[in-house]
Amino acid sequence: MKQAFRVLQIAFTYIGTVVGAGFATGQEILQFFTQYGKWATITIGLSTLLFVWLGTKMMLIAHDTGSRSYEDLNKHLFGPKAGGWITWVTLIVLIGVNSVMLAGAGSVFMEHLGLHYQTGLIITLVGTYLLLGRGMRAILQMNSIVVPMMLLLSLTMIFSTVHHPGALRFITLTTDNNPVQIWLSPLLYTAFNLALAQAVLVPVGNQISHRNTLKWGGIAGGIGVGFMLMAAHFAMSAHMPGITQFEIPMGSIAFQLGWIVQSIYVSLIFMEIFTTFVADIYGMTLQLRQHISVHPRLITLTIMLLCYSLSQFGFSSLLSILYPIFGCMALFWAIKLLLNRWGTFRRRNNV
Repeated sequence: MKQAFRVLQIAFTYIGTVVGAGFATGQEILQFFTQYGKWATITIGLSTLLFVWLGTKMMLIAHDTGSRSYEDLNKHLFGPKAGGWITWVTLIVLIGVNSVMLAGAGSVFMEHLGLHYQTGLIITLVGTYLLLGRGMRAILQMNSIVVPMMLLLSLTMIFSTVHHPGALRFITLTTDNNPVQIWLSPLLYTAFNLALAQAVLVPVGNQISHRNTLKWGGIAGGIGVGFMLMAAHFAMSAHMPGITQFEIPMGSIAFQLGWIVQSIYVSLIFMEIFTTFVADIYGMTLQLRQHISVHPRLITLTIMLLCYSLSQFGFSSLLSILYPIFGCMALFWAIKLLLNRWGTFRRRNNV
């Protein structure tokens, strides 16, 4: 029973790490999958397989090699010199993406709570600063609460969409996009998210002593990510193309289900943004502490100030510019992860 609980905790942490601002609000899924019509169902299936395989492999490599941070993992994958450069590139990516996370929090407060954009940013920053003192334990506990609620709400979205007149659009929608774009999209999306998730999943892989627990946690987490991708795509397809006008498309669907569902969903969107933001800031702070001899609180404040500055450019505009560029960079990283001989699903004799 204890191991089963640990498997679920790892799975929820995996899901919570991937389900950030773009995912929870629907913008990410809309741009990488739903806009491609009926092909999105197949590409989501491909992405799910990659999340199961590569996400689990990354945690197992961290376990097998004793990698304590994503810098250790990158040096293992690319060698000491190249791995060091990759680590700094990853740091830049994390800062850019967490600016998107912060901008997403501002959009939630502005569009659905009627408050000022800056209010969402400030509340997120203050809450992050206060929670970071509890470390990884706080991250695991938050995801163990928030992710099950998100999974239940995904089921609610599915059941409500089944009766919608456009319920079958997910298998009938056409697209004029180039086939290369369609099939490259799930590869870029998965590689990008896994490259960012290493800031959290590598320490998890290193700290969990039982290898089988890690393996099944990774498998369950990857399947959970795929389920939530498909649920969101199914719901948004029924409202295409009008839903593309919203900054937070999934929030607009929740609005149609009544104020209770809307309130719960908007709260969960913010909580998912918040948990991912906290986890990533924690990972970046730990990484920089290895190179900068200053108080960790000062490092955290500097990172958050930089994210705050970048978040002033808005949410969907940052998402559409940053994600494809970073996805291309992450694709090379994912290929190295795929080809690495460590982290096999079979149990090694020496671990």
